[in-house]
Amino acid sequence: MEAAPDQEVGVIGGSVGPGPGDLAPAFCLDGTGGRRYCLNDYEGEPVLLVFYPADHSPVCTQQLRSYSEDLNEFEQLGATVLCLSPQDVASHEEFVAAQGLRLPLLSDIGKHVGQAYGILGPLGFYRRSVFVVGRDGTIRFARRSLSNLTYLPTEQLVEAVRATDA
Repeated sequence: MEAAPDQEVGVIGGSVGPGPGDLAPAFCLDGTGGRRYCLNDYEGEPVLLVFYPADHSPVCTQQLRSYSEDLNEFEQLGATVLCLSPQDVASHEEFVAAQGLRLPLLSDIGKHVGQAYGILGPLGFYRRSVFVVGRDGTIRFARRSLSNLTYLPTEQLVEAVRATDA
């Protein structure tokens, strides 16, 4: 699956979000596995942030299953994958169990992190988006979907992570 023409960097629905070269907005969120995840905990290693609209939706399920199945490709690069959506931790735990996901799902109920990254659509819904945060804490890659119907394949994200060390 290639990046669809509905994919944009930088501006969504009139709101500007951070892009390549910008410092990644810090956050701490509760997530699966009874943990609290803070972006600063991963300082010195690349992080792939995957923003997705909803647990159990068809495209989100396909996307997260794909990334989960390919998790070792990110791990071989020393990268951590964190997935964020506005559902609560209980919903995430059920989704992880139902789909056998190996990825941590973080709960952004108030959508504050989504807002900080500029991924909220005009009605306040999450836009399917991915960011690669480099070892230095800056955004090295950003992709925001306008339609939410497509997602980037693992191969493109692995290349984006690999490029953080270039």
